[in-house]
Amino acid sequence: MKLIPIPAFNDNYIWMLHDGHRALVVDPGDAQPVLAALTQHELTLDSILVTHHHGDHTGGVDVLRQRTGAQVYGPATEDMPEPLRRLVNGDVITLLGLRLEVLLVPGHTTGHIAYWGQVPGADPVLFCGDTLFSAGCGRLFEGTPAQMLASLTRLAALPDATRVCCAHEYTLGSLRFALAVEPDNADLLAYQKHAQALRQQLLPTLPSSIGLEKAVNPFLRTHLPSLVHAVQQIDPNAHDPVAVFAALRTWKDKF
Repeated sequence: MKLIPIPAFNDNYIWMLHDGHRALVVDPGDAQPVLAALTQHELTLDSILVTHHHGDHTGGVDVLRQRTGAQVYGPATEDMPEPLRRLVNGDVITLLGLRLEVLLVPGHTTGHIAYWGQVPGADPVLFCGDTLFSAGCGRLFEGTPAQMLASLTRLAALPDATRVCCAHEYTLGSLRFALAVEPDNADLLAYQKHAQALRQQLLPTLPSSIGLEKAVNPFLRTHLPSLVHAVQQIDPNAHDPVAVFAALRTWKDKF
């Protein structure tokens, strides 16, 4: 199974997973880059997975369905291009021989889902949409801090080797904020150097991994005393875990 990030718009990635013959894609906000990749690799599109309802994740769904006949999967409670199979937390789907578990991860939107699966002969894969970014997380457009903290905690509990397939190339900006929070984090400093080298070569910084994110992502580290202390310099009233997370997210929003 080959995993490919297809660039779209200014900073989106449409993820493609294929076996050399058939492919699935995740969050196709634009059909054209997907159609080009299918032609380039001589693939048939089998399935389309959607994590949430935002247009930069759904805009290409109708064209791809009409052109390829691919089956569409998406969250149960969000406005989605019809027809599709709607999924709830705990559902399991098998595509291209790959077993994918559906995880409800509200916060960015209220019905946001992610897909996690074991890949034969390779590390597990997580398609997390706009819930988790490398060194960051999505804005809370619809959900609450408590929901997002619970969602990120759930993702952090996945195996460390899990490849984290975020939907945006936000890594360098997220790292600048993460270093403002934890300027002495050696893992962060090393990762920033690595990510900068990749971007200078016009290469994606993604996928990341759960293990790496637990070392560098402040939104997965809000339980650590050092991070709580850093947040309390901004908001002295942030004491419980949800308040610490909310203050950190507000800090990032204004950064």
